[in-house]
Amino acid sequence: MKLFDVYPLYKVEPVKAYGSTVIDKNGTEYLDLYGGHAVISIGHSHPHYVKRLKEQVDKIGFYSNAVQNSLQNQLAQKLGELSGYNDYQLFLCNSGAEANENALKLASFYTEKSRIIAFNNAFHGRTSAAVAVTDNPRINAPLNKQQNVTFLPLNQIELVKAELAKEDVCALIIEPIQGVGGLDEGTTAFFQEVEQLCQEFKAVLILDEVQSGYGRTGKFFAHQYHGITPDIIAIAKGMGNGFPVGGIMIAPHIEPSYGLLGTTFGGNHLACAAALSVLEVIKTENLIDNARLTGDYFLSQIYGLSGLKKIKGRGLMLGLEFDFEVAELRRKLICDQHIFTGGAMNKKLLRILPPLTIGKKEIDQFIKALQSVLKSQKVGL
Repeated sequence: MKLFDVYPLYKVEPVKAYGSTVIDKNGTEYLDLYGGHAVISIGHSHPHYVKRLKEQVDKIGFYSNAVQNSLQNQLAQKLGELSGYNDYQLFLCNSGAEANENALKLASFYTEKSRIIAFNNAFHGRTSAAVAVTDNPRINAPLNKQQNVTFLPLNQIELVKAELAKEDVCALIIEPIQGVGGLDEGTTAFFQEVEQLCQEFKAVLILDEVQSGYGRTGKFFAHQYHGITPDIIAIAKGMGNGFPVGGIMIAPHIEPSYGLLGTTFGGNHLACAAALSVLEVIKTENLIDNARLTGDYFLSQIYGLSGLKKIKGRGLMLGLEFDFEVAELRRKLICDQHIFTGGAMNKKLLRILPPLTIGKKEIDQFIKALQSVLKSQKVGL
């Protein structure tokens, strides 16, 4: 049997990693500025993370979340404390796509409606309920009609109001900063008016923090820059530092009932141990502050590059938009400079999503390498 060929792969086989460094089978070291789509939040092979997982494996690797699991309660408490959402409820699952699927399902149950409002260039996952919540024609577009999703442009509040006023919308789902779509974001005024309109027309406001959460932008959640309080928050990616875990945080006015949601692997012992260790390291090492300060340093150093049109994002969720497509630039950064970066639906955008532990030394290394590639290879010209 061979693998189903859906990913264009670079000829790099990682076998070991620490911090922001990845080592391949040939012993070549790479600077990781992408972290598996913002998954590596506290750095590769963090000692506390490894210790926590090993301790748990020695006890019990997995058991269904239908039985008592004290780690789940510890995780919920710690997450509430660090995020500022102590009075919310936590449902655990396995990924961002599953988190959004459950968020949309719960919103439909709660409102007894079915239509969803999302935004142009959004991406909220690939599972049955959430698969259609992207307007990218290359990603399952035929399902959009079945899922009854209305796509609107960001920052067009009158269009949002007109759709919500039809009173058939169960949920409005939005990323505080778009990830795969290209790091566009709504204004504070837009987010605050969206929150008011959702309350007025009794639609559930879902903030997709799968990529932007867990300190990546310099606050625990990116929506906290805008002073809003969602009904449901979807989380995953950096939550487990590479271990598959996701969840939704649910406002207290949405009441649970037995059988409302379900999962097989969600909230298992290993996932909870991984997620707890991430929160513990984020707190003890002040990684949210580091994300903000290192992001500010990055921004102070990056201007003036050849072909650079715009810088997007916050903290360590950043995008460099050039006046040319960046596929060849990414290839040269990996092959010639040994640096991992990311792409987006916007083919001119280079995404930077490093571990939150990264410092000025690594930023300087990247900028020097980027300058070298742009100058010597004349990429995009």
